[in-house]
Amino acid sequence: MNHSNQTDDDLFSCYSESVVGYRYFAVLWGCTVTFTGTIGNLMTVLAFIFDLRLRTRFNVLIVNLAVADLLYCTILQPISVDSYLHLRWRSGQLWCTIFGFLLFLSNSVSIITLCLVAVSRYLLVAKRVVFDRVFSSWGLIILLISAWALGALSFAPLWSAYVLVPQVCTCSFHRTRGRPYTTILLFLYFFVGLTCVGVFYMLIYRQVSNASKALLRYRLSRRSSKRKPTSSAQGTNDSGGENKSCSTEISSQPEMSQNMDEGTHKTSTQCSVPDMVVAVTPEAPPSHSASSAADDNEFKRVTRMCFTVFLCFVFCYVPFLLLNIADKHNRAPRVLHMFCANLTWLNSCINPVLYALMNRQFRQAYRQLKFYR
Repeated sequence: MNHSNQTDDDLFSCYSESVVGYRYFAVLWGCTVTFTGTIGNLMTVLAFIFDLRLRTRFNVLIVNLAVADLLYCTILQPISVDSYLHLRWRSGQLWCTIFGFLLFLSNSVSIITLCLVAVSRYLLVAKRVVFDRVFSSWGLIILLISAWALGALSFAPLWSAYVLVPQVCTCSFHRTRGRPYTTILLFLYFFVGLTCVGVFYMLIYRQVSNASKALLRYRLSRRSSKRKPTSSAQGTNDSGGENKSCSTEISSQPEMSQNMDEGTHKTSTQCSVPDMVVAVTPEAPPSHSASSAADDNEFKRVTRMCFTVFLCFVFCYVPFLLLNIADKHNRAPRVLHMFCANLTWLNSCINPVLYALMNRQFRQAYRQLKFYR
């Protein structure tokens, strides 16, 4: 059917007998996402504002991710619920175009932010000097503005190609009208972008694993050296204490507040231990060993949380992407297309739940917000 000959009912209807019953599940699911996503992401932003402990450079990226999700939950998700309830788009072509643009803007900013999170975690553990330069206060402002500008510039050229896609009852770009530009964009964002995130987390894991092994060998060598007679004679002073062959200098370096991901102490060590060990889990004197171990554990917990956020994003979007690639001619049941599309809604509301479950400081900040109310 020619697009110019279609009526408004044809253009904005997604009715099908096969999804009449399913739409009620989609409406209930969408209302849940709207409520939990709006409250959760708003609490994340407010926690960053009111809790000084959360005002770190890294958490600025977490807030940017929350803002992108908040855009979807508060503006786009209610419109999707309405279209599923009536099985038609009732807001007209202009809002359909705006909806499609904002949808992909939110998704692109989320992917870019996930990339920045992975890169920041890697630089923090492998190249701290580069991290301080790239993710400085001004550097973060430039990165965040660039993320939103890149997302807007990427999908603005498709302004005339946004239409209602009946298979998912959502406004998106036309499957063939925007090619090959749309194919290139989806490949760059969803495949290249997410692959880069996975690669950086693999590099982080290898860096931390190698550092842990090197530190373990270093500690074992120190223990074995203490048992030698020569070391016991030469390694004690008049007070019976042991002279250390590794000098450690610790200086306080707070960043606006207690820095949950970078540690509250900066340690520089001069000894035979590899620099990589010092960067990840510095060997401190007995009086500071507890805080060093705590900083190392905190880094691992935050990195684990970020990796979980990334896995949830992949879990939510990969089924929808694979189905669209495999079913180019829309031969699969419409209810399957809708279910995979509805699965992507989960991504916009699940992150605050992960922060509360996997991060003690965010969990405490969420609790404190209840008292402010």
